[in-house]
Amino acid sequence: MRPVDIQVIGEELALKWEAGEESYITLGMLRRYCPCAGCKGEMDVMGNLHKGPEQSLTPKSFQLERLESVGGYALQPWWADGHNTGLYSFEYLRKLASTPDKKRP
Repeated sequence: MRPVDIQVIGEELALKWEAGEESYITLGMLRRYCPCAGCKGEMDVMGNLHKGPEQSLTPKSFQLERLESVGGYALQPWWADGHNTGLYSFEYLRKLASTPDKKRP
């Protein structure tokens, strides 16, 4: 399922899906759950997770400068602190939207 409309409204990313449902994800949650290898880590062939040191996030880390489409499957946010390596698949965005935002920036 793909979004047919994507907008940043205040501190949230709003997505309207093909079937008509709407999803909202706070920008703080979007950044904290970045799926890139630098933030989330990556698995080796043996199944071991390799992750760098925890990154300290600043207020600029939660300021979205732009959002780009990647192919027909993902979005790539560009943050004010220069981070832009996270590719958020549409499936991952739907999962994030249904996850309670327990952390706040």
